[in-house]
Amino acid sequence: MTDALGRIFNATSIAVIGASNDPSKRGNQAIRKLRADGYAGAIHPIHPEADEIMGLPAHASVLDVKGDIDLALVCTPARTLPAILAQCGQKGIPGAVVLAAGFSEIGAKGAGIAAATLAAAREHGVRLIGPNTNGIFNLHNRMNLVGVQDVEPGAIGICSQSGNIMLGLVTEARRRGGVGFSSYVGVGNQLDVNLAEYLRHFGEDDDTGVPLFYVEGFQDGRAFLDTCREVTQKKPVVIYKSGRTEAGQVAASSHTGSLASGFALTRALLRQAGATVVDQSDKMLSVAEGLSKMPVPAGGRVAILADGGGHATVTVDALVDAGVELAQLSEATTARLRGLLPAAASCVNPVDVAGGTDGDPSVAADCAAAILADEGVDILMIVGMYGGFAARFNPALLDNEIDTSHRLAGLARRHGKPLLVQSVYAALRTRPIETLKEAGVAVFIWPEPAVRCIRELIDYARARRRNATCAPVLPDGPAAASRDILGPVRAEGRAAFYEHEAKALLGAYGARVREEFLARSEDDLARVAARLGDGPVAMKIVSRDILHKSDAGGVRLKVAGEAAMRAAYAGILASARAHDRNADLHGVLVAPMARSGVEVIVGVVHDPMFGPVMMFGLGGIFVEVLKDVSFRALPMSRADAHEMVSEIRAARILDGLRGAPPVDREALVDLMMTVARLALAHPEIAEIDLNPVILRADGYDIADARMILGPQGR
Repeated sequence: MTDALGRIFNATSIAVIGASNDPSKRGNQAIRKLRADGYAGAIHPIHPEADEIMGLPAHASVLDVKGDIDLALVCTPARTLPAILAQCGQKGIPGAVVLAAGFSEIGAKGAGIAAATLAAAREHGVRLIGPNTNGIFNLHNRMNLVGVQDVEPGAIGICSQSGNIMLGLVTEARRRGGVGFSSYVGVGNQLDVNLAEYLRHFGEDDDTGVPLFYVEGFQDGRAFLDTCREVTQKKPVVIYKSGRTEAGQVAASSHTGSLASGFALTRALLRQAGATVVDQSDKMLSVAEGLSKMPVPAGGRVAILADGGGHATVTVDALVDAGVELAQLSEATTARLRGLLPAAASCVNPVDVAGGTDGDPSVAADCAAAILADEGVDILMIVGMYGGFAARFNPALLDNEIDTSHRLAGLARRHGKPLLVQSVYAALRTRPIETLKEAGVAVFIWPEPAVRCIRELIDYARARRRNATCAPVLPDGPAAASRDILGPVRAEGRAAFYEHEAKALLGAYGARVREEFLARSEDDLARVAARLGDGPVAMKIVSRDILHKSDAGGVRLKVAGEAAMRAAYAGILASARAHDRNADLHGVLVAPMARSGVEVIVGVVHDPMFGPVMMFGLGGIFVEVLKDVSFRALPMSRADAHEMVSEIRAARILDGLRGAPPVDREALVDLMMTVARLALAHPEIAEIDLNPVILRADGYDIADARMILGPQGR
C-alpha cells in the first residue's frame, strides 16, 4: 500500500519524538519493545538535548535525520504538537501517532490546542492517529508501539475506541492460544483519521482477514456504511457497538422519527452494509476468530459429526434456535458412513459414531471426508471429545490423533467448506487441539459459541451476495408535479404537509392513492356525498397546527350519508378548536373507508449520523408500544425491503392467520421503494410517516400520510 495509513502501519523507519533514557517513559518503552521484538526498520530517537538514547544516536529534530521517515511516534505534551507537526511535514513524514491527552476533552483551552494541531497537520500533509491514543501495532512488521506482550501474529485487525477493550481481547487470545492479530489502532479522539478510513485500510491490508471494531460513536456514520459495504465484499467485518441507550434521540414529529434512534437502528444499518454485529463483548473474539478461519459457504446447510449423544443434542437445539438448516445427507453418504462405523452408529444428521472413533481417531477424518464430499452439506461441525482420545483412552493414540487433525484441516481446505470443532478438551489445549488451531481450524469449548459463528457466517455470506447482486434504487420522479405540490407548503412557511398534499406527492411518484376530497365548508359536503354515495367514509381534520388528529378528536370513522357527514364535520371542527383554539383549521378530508387488513407503518427519517433511513413495522396506534420495526439506510435495494418485511417479529401475520389470505408483499415492497425514491429525491423532507398502511391480498390503502419539511426545506 502506498497511502499514508499503509506507510504508517508498514513503517520501515520510525522517529520517536520525546525519546528518553528513563524506563518509565513511553519514549523509552517504545524503543525497548521495538528492539526486543526484532523490528527490522530504523529507529530514530528525537530529543532536544541528548546525543544518545539507549545506545542509538539521538537527534534534536526530525529535520536532522538523514533518509526518509515513515512514522513519528509523538510522546510529548499536547502544547508541542503544532510545531512538531510542522517539522514532520517539512521532513515528508506521512503520519504521526500522538499519545498525548489534553485536547478537546479538557475544555476550551484543549479545544484550541486541538484546532491548532489539526490545522498544522492539514497544512503540512501529516495524518494523525489519535491524539489520546495508546498506540498502534503491526505484528507482521514486528512494530509494537503499544507494548502488549506475547501476542501472536494472525489475521484479526483491531480498531478500538477503548484501549482496555483491546487489552481484554489480546489477553483472552493469549489464554486460549491459536488466535492472532495483524494490526491494532487505538483511535483516540479521531482528530484527523476517522473510523471509515481505518476500515478501508484494514480492507486493503493483505495480513488482515477480519477487521474487528469496538465502536462507541461514529463521526461520519454514512461514510462508514459506504466503506463497510465495499470492504465486506472482500472480507468479514465484525463490530461491537457500545452505548445502546436512546440518548441523543432525534427530536421528531412522527412515529417514524421517535422510533428511529438508538442501537436497533445502528445495528440494522451496519448489517445492511454487510457487517457482523455482535451484541455481547465476550463474543467479539470468538466470532472474529471463527470468521477469520472459515471460507464463505455456498449455503447454510450444517452437518454434525458427534462422538456422543449429549453434545449432538445440544448442538441441534442451538442450531434450530438460531434458525440454521440441518443438512440432509445423501443415500450415498449414509451408505459410506455405515461402512466406516459400528452397527449402533447413527448415520443420518447428526451423525453419532457410537464409539467408532474411541480406538482409532482417524475414523473421524474418514467420516468427515464422506460428509464434506456430500453436495447437500455446506458446513461441518465436529462435536464431543475430539482432541482428547489419547488423554481419555490410550496415550498411544496421540500420534494418530495429531495426524487426524492434519487430515481434518486438509479436508476442509480441499472441499472449500467451513469446518468447526467443539471439544470438551479445548480448554486443556491438548496437542491434537493445538494442531487443529495451527492448521487454521476454529475450536470451541461449548456448542453455542460455535453455532453463533455459524449463524454469523451464513448471514455474512447472504449479505455479501445480496449487496453484490442487488443494486440500491436511486432517486427519480416527476419534477413538475413535485414543484406544484411543494410550492404551497413552502410559500405558506409550513413545516407539515396537509395529508392530502402528502398523498398527492406519493401518487405523483406512483403509489396507489385513493380518491379523497377536501371539504372547506359544510356546503362542500353535498358535492362530496354525491360523488362518494352513501357508503361509509372517514373524515379527518386538516390543520397545519394539529399533527396528531386522533388526540385532538379530529377523526370520525364509518360516517354514512350526507346528514351524518354534516354532523361529523361540525363535531370535528368543535373538537379541534377545543384542543387548540388558535389552530388554523384548513378543512376536513373525506375519503371512502378503507377495507380491513393488516396495519403497518412505512416511514423515512433523516438520522443526523446516517442520513435518510427507512422504517417498517406493525402500524396503528400501538406502534410505539410494540416497537416491532426494522430499519435500512437509503438508498436501498428491493432485497433490502424484502428483508425488512421478513425480519419483524410479527412477520407471520402478513402470511395470513386463522384463514385470512396472505397480504400482497410485492405491492408492499413497491410502496416502500416508491417512498425511498421520493425521500432521496426530496432530502428537504425530514420525515415521512405512512401510518397506517392497510395491507390486503389485493394491495394496500394508505390510510394516513404525514410529511415534515426540515428547516432548510422551509
